[in-house]
Amino acid sequence: MAVALLACAVQVQTARAQQADVSGFTPLPQPSLNFYGAPGLIDMPSGEAAPDGQFTFSVSNFAGITRTTLSFQATPRISASFRYAGIQDWNSNGFDTYYDRSFDVRFLVLPETRRLPAVTVGLQDFVGTGIYAGEYVAATKTFMNPGIGSLVLPGRVKVTAGLGWGRLGSSGSIGSPFGANRPVFDPNSTGGQVSYDQWFRGPAAPFGGIEWQPTDRLGLKLEYSSDAYTAETATRNVFDRRSRINFGAEYEVSRRVRLGGYYLYGAEAGVSLQFQLNPQDPVTPFAIPGPVPVPVRPDATADPAAWSTAWAGNAAAPAALRDALSRVMAGDGLLIEALRVDAHSAELRYRNARYMSQALGLGRAARAMALVLPASVETFRLVPMRGGLALSEIVIRRSDLEALEFDAEAAAALLAVTGIGDATPDPAADAATDTTLYPEFFWSISPFVAPSYFDPDSPVRADAGVEFAASYRFAPGWIAAGRVRHRLAGNITDATRFSNSVLPRVRTDALRYAQATDTSLEELYIARQWKPASDLYARVSFGYLEKMFAGLSTELLWKPASTDFALGVEANYVRQRAYDQRFGLRDYSVATGHVSAYYDIGQGFHAQLDVGRYLAGDLGATLTVDREFDNGWSVGGFFTLTDVSAAEFGEGSFDKGIRFTIPVNWFLGKPSQQSVSATIRPVQRDGGARLRVPGRLYEQIRDAHRAALEDQWARVWE
Repeated sequence: MAVALLACAVQVQTARAQQADVSGFTPLPQPSLNFYGAPGLIDMPSGEAAPDGQFTFSVSNFAGITRTTLSFQATPRISASFRYAGIQDWNSNGFDTYYDRSFDVRFLVLPETRRLPAVTVGLQDFVGTGIYAGEYVAATKTFMNPGIGSLVLPGRVKVTAGLGWGRLGSSGSIGSPFGANRPVFDPNSTGGQVSYDQWFRGPAAPFGGIEWQPTDRLGLKLEYSSDAYTAETATRNVFDRRSRINFGAEYEVSRRVRLGGYYLYGAEAGVSLQFQLNPQDPVTPFAIPGPVPVPVRPDATADPAAWSTAWAGNAAAPAALRDALSRVMAGDGLLIEALRVDAHSAELRYRNARYMSQALGLGRAARAMALVLPASVETFRLVPMRGGLALSEIVIRRSDLEALEFDAEAAAALLAVTGIGDATPDPAADAATDTTLYPEFFWSISPFVAPSYFDPDSPVRADAGVEFAASYRFAPGWIAAGRVRHRLAGNITDATRFSNSVLPRVRTDALRYAQATDTSLEELYIARQWKPASDLYARVSFGYLEKMFAGLSTELLWKPASTDFALGVEANYVRQRAYDQRFGLRDYSVATGHVSAYYDIGQGFHAQLDVGRYLAGDLGATLTVDREFDNGWSVGGFFTLTDVSAAEFGEGSFDKGIRFTIPVNWFLGKPSQQSVSATIRPVQRDGGARLRVPGRLYEQIRDAHRAALEDQWARVWE
């Protein structure tokens, strides 16, 4: 995991690999997946890479071996996978079914061209227990309508050849080109260690195969496997391996769904189900009503009365203009907090309550100002607000809006003459504020599903029920909020594996919390956030901050609007909550906090480094790298290393995981700021556990700062 995250961070700073070369050659845009959920044949990898940003989910099964894999093509060259496998009839070391978690990373060394194949180097199961550990180099070449004598095959034929080590070098070895010393798989290992010393060590074996796609939907595969399945067949009778040859057929139901059936190793039938999603290919294309054109003011010499500034002397003008502007902006889900206006300039503080894109909301607000404000007002200062915080100040000249709307390079031209900087903490004293926005009460009742993963007795468990949430904003920057859940159905409470942690049980007692009650107070807190200075943001939160801890949390963030870098410090003092998740507290308390550095790498990548003290009292650091797309999709991973040893940590050796966010509008095609998020850890232990605090500052503010606005600036004209 560490290698994959660091490689992604470095890769985005280099030249991007292209899927087509200058000769016009274009390989298959979406390769099929193998049984490990990676681009490949059947059980063997190929040299291909998925399209940039592709998010895949696959389930495969043969001989009672089920592999479920999530993969993400983080850059055009780098992809990473997380896998959960179950092997039935293991019958060893107390396991009837053996469950295993593993991570892979692949690097596209050479994209396919008209003359050269695609070449990929991969590390398989490089931080797991090692049951699937292997390394490989694979090359794949695509041939369109190839001929065999007088016979011409329709469609595509892809030929793959490769060399594998570890598991992929266990059958048909040709020697050990880089040394023979390689440890064997240990089923009692807790996993989690990066095995640098065994990469490309031990016997190496060739593999290969052919995939013929006579139509866009049908694929036929034949492969020669270099996997001897030693752990499954040498000492256990999981299945009887009789051959190195595998073959099968796949059918693409849609561009997102593919089904396959196979015959493997001369003994077993297999099936696979593949889902391939791309953030840049929404289920329902995003559609909103077009904006009104920017009205062009009359010529000042031809109509001097239209440019009169006499209105500015009327004390009632700011409030009247605010109300008129509010009516126009309401149609776009934009709310005015304050308007300050004089004869030649106006500052608008507004909330974007509808659009995921701040640039889109900014463009709609600027158009509304051009429609409503008197002709003499030339300078627009737009200040997006969130939770009482002034996020940034964007300065646009009205004449630029008028002149550039229909320019061939409208977005770039407008950005070149637009100023983006820090906003003052509060509106000017003479601004016309909207006093009807506060107090603001919101409530909702909705269903919830809470999954639990990787219990060896039942790999997937879940609870479902109803959730009531409410918030009360009684002044700018102030909020009181809470959530209550009632479980109606589920099987998380049926689990029987309680914590064996030697550390303070700050996370591993999750089962005791689940079993204690059906109705839980998830959070109940009061918070205030404000700006001490133009580039400083502050937060204080107090109450039942999360499911397991209550107390006080404070945060200070330095983030100038024009920089790609931010620094923050968070200090908390919390006490563990009672298992019934009402108002009681347990004896354990801890002071915890972190110093955090945030960096916008570019190309949608964001890195975060947190250094400090965790809930179990351990000291260390967490590195997180996310890739965020313009439409709100986000996929990333993290790992934490602390002074807790691998033995003390327990299974998994250190905390790590993946997380993703999918915006609701990707499915619905309608404007919405709602999203669905999930974090998947191979195992949740007590080491490296961080307090979950609602409303951390960086994620609230960065989408209205220069880097984020520039990434989406084209949407200012939508």
